[in-house]
Amino acid sequence: IRERMPPGTAEVRHLHKRARQFFFVVAGVAVLDVDGATYELKGGEGLEVPPGASHQIFNRAAQPLELLVVSQPHSHGDRELA
Repeated sequence: IRERMPPGTAEVRHLHKRARQFFFVVAGVAVLDVDGATYELKGGEGLEVPPGASHQIFNRAAQPLELLVVSQPHSHGDRELA
Protein backbone atom coordinates (compact mmCIF):
# COMPACT_ATOMS: atom_id res chain seq x y z
CA ILE A 1 0.00 0.00 0.00
CA ARG A 2 1.34 3.43 -0.90
CA GLU A 3 0.49 5.98 1.79
CA ARG A 4 0.90 9.71 2.17
CA MET A 5 0.92 11.42 5.56
CA PRO A 6 0.63 15.22 5.81
CA PRO A 7 3.02 17.08 8.14
CA GLY A 8 2.21 16.77 11.84
CA THR A 9 0.12 13.59 11.55
CA ALA A 10 0.36 10.18 13.20
CA GLU A 11 -1.23 6.76 12.90
CA VAL A 12 -2.94 5.31 15.98
CA ARG A 13 -0.80 2.84 17.98
CA HIS A 14 -1.78 -0.70 17.05
CA LEU A 15 -0.53 -4.22 16.40
CA HIS A 16 -1.21 -7.10 14.06
CA LYS A 17 -1.44 -10.66 15.39
CA ARG A 18 -0.62 -12.34 12.05
CA ALA A 19 0.75 -9.73 9.65
CA ARG A 20 4.43 -8.92 9.35
CA GLN A 21 4.92 -5.42 7.89
CA PHE A 22 7.71 -3.60 6.13
CA PHE A 23 7.65 0.21 6.09
CA PHE A 24 9.69 1.79 3.28
CA VAL A 25 10.05 5.58 3.11
CA VAL A 26 9.81 6.92 -0.45
CA ALA A 27 10.09 10.61 0.48
CA GLY A 28 10.21 12.60 3.71
CA VAL A 29 11.13 11.48 7.22
CA ALA A 30 9.17 8.99 9.31
CA VAL A 31 9.42 8.36 13.02
CA LEU A 32 8.38 4.80 13.77
CA ASP A 33 7.91 3.60 17.35
CA VAL A 34 8.03 -0.19 17.69
CA ASP A 35 7.49 -1.62 21.18
CA GLY A 36 8.95 1.54 22.75
CA ALA A 37 12.03 1.78 20.50
CA THR A 38 12.04 4.83 18.22
CA TYR A 39 13.50 4.81 14.69
CA GLU A 40 13.91 7.73 12.29
CA LEU A 41 13.66 6.64 8.66
CA LYS A 42 14.56 8.83 5.68
CA GLY A 43 13.90 8.35 1.97
CA GLY A 44 15.26 5.00 0.80
CA GLU A 45 15.24 3.45 4.29
CA GLY A 46 12.88 0.83 5.72
CA LEU A 47 12.07 -1.19 8.80
CA GLU A 48 10.32 -4.51 9.42
CA VAL A 49 7.67 -4.79 12.16
CA PRO A 50 7.01 -8.37 13.30
CA PRO A 51 3.58 -9.73 14.23
CA GLY A 52 2.53 -8.79 17.77
CA ALA A 53 4.74 -5.69 17.94
CA SER A 54 2.93 -2.53 19.03
CA HIS A 55 3.77 0.24 16.57
CA GLN A 56 2.93 3.81 15.59
CA ILE A 57 4.23 6.00 12.77
CA PHE A 58 4.56 9.78 12.93
CA ASN A 59 5.30 12.52 10.43
CA ARG A 60 6.87 15.23 12.59
CA ALA A 61 8.52 16.94 9.62
CA ALA A 62 7.34 20.04 7.75
CA GLN A 63 6.94 18.13 4.46
CA PRO A 64 4.61 15.28 3.49
CA LEU A 65 5.71 11.70 4.14
CA GLU A 66 5.31 9.14 1.37
CA LEU A 67 5.81 5.49 2.19
CA LEU A 68 5.10 1.94 1.11
CA VAL A 69 3.68 -0.52 3.62
CA VAL A 70 4.00 -4.17 2.64
CA SER A 71 2.09 -6.70 4.77
CA GLN A 72 2.30 -10.50 4.72
CA PRO A 73 -0.27 -11.89 5.10
CA HIS A 74 -2.46 -8.86 4.37
CA SER A 75 -3.29 -6.78 7.46
CA HIS A 76 -6.98 -6.16 6.72
CA GLY A 77 -9.03 -7.41 9.66
CA ASP A 78 -5.84 -8.09 11.64
CA ARG A 79 -5.50 -4.78 13.50
CA GLU A 80 -5.93 -4.25 17.23
CA LEU A 81 -5.46 -1.03 19.16
CA ALA A 82 -2.50 -1.21 21.49
